[in-house]
Amino acid sequence: MNINRIGLKLGAAIIVLMIVILASAGFAVDRLFTNFYDAQMRDNAQGIADHFTTMAESGDSSVQSLIRNFAEFSNVKVYWLSDDGKVLTLSGTKLADPSFVRARDTKRLLSGYPVEYMSGNTSGRRFYVVGRPIRTDSSARPAIYIVSSMTEIDNSLGRLRNLLMLSGLGAFLLALGMILIMSKLLSRPLLQMQQMTEKMANGNWDTRLRVGSRDEIGMLGHSINDLAASLQRYRDTRQAFFSNISHELRTPVTYLQGYAKVLTDGLVESDKEKKQYLSIIYQESLRLEHLINDLFTLSKMEEGQIKLKPEPLDLREIIRTAVQKVKLRAEKKHLSLQMDLHDRVPFVRGDRQRMEQVLLNLLENAIRYTEKGSILVRLSGQKEAAVLSVSDTGVGIPKDELPYIFERFYRVEKSRARKFGGTGLGLSIVKKYVEMQGGTVQVDSEPGSGTTFRLILPYEEKQGKGRIKS
Repeated sequence: MNINRIGLKLGAAIIVLMIVILASAGFAVDRLFTNFYDAQMRDNAQGIADHFTTMAESGDSSVQSLIRNFAEFSNVKVYWLSDDGKVLTLSGTKLADPSFVRARDTKRLLSGYPVEYMSGNTSGRRFYVVGRPIRTDSSARPAIYIVSSMTEIDNSLGRLRNLLMLSGLGAFLLALGMILIMSKLLSRPLLQMQQMTEKMANGNWDTRLRVGSRDEIGMLGHSINDLAASLQRYRDTRQAFFSNISHELRTPVTYLQGYAKVLTDGLVESDKEKKQYLSIIYQESLRLEHLINDLFTLSKMEEGQIKLKPEPLDLREIIRTAVQKVKLRAEKKHLSLQMDLHDRVPFVRGDRQRMEQVLLNLLENAIRYTEKGSILVRLSGQKEAAVLSVSDTGVGIPKDELPYIFERFYRVEKSRARKFGGTGLGLSIVKKYVEMQGGTVQVDSEPGSGTTFRLILPYEEKQGKGRIKS
């Protein structure tokens, strides 16, 4: 049984946070009510003490009887403190157990200063004690003690604390259920992602996540799906590449072996036939060399060993050289190969050999995929960059295939790849070389109408105002 560790960690963290919040809230509420009740007790005791003190200072003979009646009505106890420090009841008898009396407070009262404090007995009961001196005309200064029991307040606070504990427990149990549900809901997409990545690691790149949210987890799910699609496409294109490359290698090798054996065995009947076979061998060797060069270039790119030799480049000169090299192939297919070169285009900075290879790859692709019509190479200038475009009237590329045509090994439509040949490496090499020289590649295509590749190359930074003369 798999344990949802993410859910456990998330749930434990939220539970700890919930306990801290509930404990803090309970403590705050307890302190609030305790302070409120204590303040109420203090205000009531002080009011009663002030009132009894005023009555005692009046000197009326019946004052003790009145104070005793008021004390019973107010649920407090009143004691006299004689000027010799003895604590007496209102009837004049000495208090048997004056446990609430403290020597320092007695001394302070007899000196004419009031006192207030909290006291308790051995049974755990609490009392609030207020002492007030009684000012008389004589030199002796007695005082009174007002003792208020806090039993009712303590009982009320006890009931409040029990209620808080029950409420807190109920809130905790309710929050615990919600936390378990939320942690499971939040961790489920992460577990699904973990399971999917395990499948991807085992080579199953067809699986996809069901993304139902638009938050960060949903974005992560979309990214994983995109990664799986990219890996799946890479696997498919790689398999297609190995299939195509084996076919491309087998065809020239078969021609080379067959015609070489015919010549070796002397099975030719005339010099014309011999020259024809030698021409086929030569063309197939060139085809094989071109394929090997592409593979070698790809290998060096993957290892990061491509080094450029930048220099000021006259793009018009490179275009003329490349067009001259492919002119014969275009004529064999009866294609019109045209150039439109603006005279006033500044130099760009790049590697001459690589730039010529880029243009040759584009021109060879255009010739390969164009059965009739024309191919146009145009050079124009923008404000900060030169624009070199190669347009054809060939079969075109479907729009849904355009984002992938620069990927290594990618071939547009396997049936078309079989028909027209090629390795699927040319455009990948084009994009890499152009970007290494600070440029960008753009492509527009319409199936059945043709394709246009545009190379946007920045001008040489230190060129200044120099222009190419026509």
